Amino acid sequence: MLKVSSAGRRRTNSFTLFENQEPSFPSLRTEVPFTQDTIFPNTPAPTPASSFIPNSFLESHVIEHELLQVVESTLLQPTLPAPDSIKDKHRIDNLKKICEDFLLTDSQLKEIEKRMVTEINWGLGAATNLTSNIKSYITYVSQLPTGREHGQFLALDLGGTNFRAILIEIEAGSSSIKMKAAKHAVSEDLMQGPGENLFNFMADRLRDFMIDHELLGRRYKLGFTFSFPTVQHSLSSADLANWTKGYICAGVEGEDVGKLLEKSISRHADMDIEVCAILNDTTGCLLACAFKRPDCAMGVIIGTGTNASYVEDISNVELYEGKPGRNRQVVINTEWGALGNTGNLDFVRTKYDLTVDAESKNPRKQVYEKLISGMYLGELTRQILLEAVQKKILFDGNEEKKKILSEKDIFLTRHISDIESDEVGEYEYVIQVLEELNLQEGATEMDYQALRYICECVSTRAAVLAAAGVAALLNKMARKRVTVGMDGSLYKFHPHFHNRMVAKIASLVDSSIQFQMVLSEDGSGRGAGLAAAVSSNSR
Repeated sequence: MLKVSSAGRRRTNSFTLFENQEPSFPSLRTEVPFTQDTIFPNTPAPTPASSFIPNSFLESHVIEHELLQVVESTLLQPTLPAPDSIKDKHRIDNLKKICEDFLLTDSQLKEIEKRMVTEINWGLGAATNLTSNIKSYITYVSQLPTGREHGQFLALDLGGTNFRAILIEIEAGSSSIKMKAAKHAVSEDLMQGPGENLFNFMADRLRDFMIDHELLGRRYKLGFTFSFPTVQHSLSSADLANWTKGYICAGVEGEDVGKLLEKSISRHADMDIEVCAILNDTTGCLLACAFKRPDCAMGVIIGTGTNASYVEDISNVELYEGKPGRNRQVVINTEWGALGNTGNLDFVRTKYDLTVDAESKNPRKQVYEKLISGMYLGELTRQILLEAVQKKILFDGNEEKKKILSEKDIFLTRHISDIESDEVGEYEYVIQVLEELNLQEGATEMDYQALRYICECVSTRAAVLAAAGVAALLNKMARKRVTVGMDGSLYKFHPHFHNRMVAKIASLVDSSIQFQMVLSEDGSGRGAGLAAAVSSNSR
């Protein structure tokens, strides 16, 4: 049946899919029917999300075998404008034509699933890792939190233009984590200068943090969230494979970042710290969720970029170094954003995708990521909007508006989220966006509807492509019951991303698998501290 909660983002309703006790339709896929307060107290709630299913329909129907069809037709079909004239109908026909390639079929998504799993397996293989797009990096996280961890632990988080020093405190017998943090901007000089300067900066800010909170004078275990591609040799040893995100610090690629950090910390005689865990943000997301949900086996981030980590059987990991842990499993950092780098996603890429890729800082790299993540969706939408104006689908071909939309990166991914936050037929947020961009003057209701349709096509495709990735990992792990820890700005703040993903995963995942997607916020901070806690308590 379809269960509806009254809570939701802004003025809309969120829903969760539940599995019937005895499903009558074999292809029905659903989320796990967890009762949050009684089964997993103090757990993170699913991200607020919404649907346009009327309350009257939801309250008066119990949907069984038609559940998926109803949900998909409501959530996964962008809303076309309603024509009032022959001219409008012509505009709508052209609108459908320029957006038609964004509407993916289940057969296309299943093919992507297959290619995703193939590439992940190649990444795990000794003979195939080198040529695989997806490298399936081994994290050496072989034990997940049990909920019995306790103590004080330090964490550092570096993954973009900001850096954080963090203290987490876990009370024995408690499922709560107390956290203190200090955030610092990373200057362009640090991002592009010698690597020694960057690591010294982090060590110095960590010492400042310890002084501020009176932490000097005892020994600490530290977890380091370093959200760049690394080749790990153990939980505490990781060589930087290559810089991303605008970093080009010399002297770091190919070096052990744990040792570089310890060297910088050793400059301060009053700091007694062991760097015991190095991980990326998706692994941190998984760990943070697993602390309160023992069946969490996947962490996914859909924000500025996208990536996923999952739990793999050690027997499938041919490049594992050292003695396996007693659980015979290890977390794999897929770096799935690289799927398609050698052309195996070209069958779903549009001419707009090709333009965005060609004009990006890393052409022909991170192809899957460019179809999904927040860094690219705004610019992708701008490309479509510009053609829509040129073809007089939008704004009657107004030259001034065409000039505005010709500016690269003027249309942001947050504009998509805002526009889709309106109920269908309401235009409060659409008008706000147009006013911000100086596009509102002379805009008509048909323009509002066409603009929303384009945004829905782009964001829905992103959601179902992400869903195909999650379904691929769920089917690969073949666990009967899995919680997926989710994080990232696009997932959290787009009003329908969660529900669209759930609806599509439900139609792609094997019938024996129950799943639930929950928000696991700040995995990069809590997760790093928890990695240190697990490492400490397992010794």
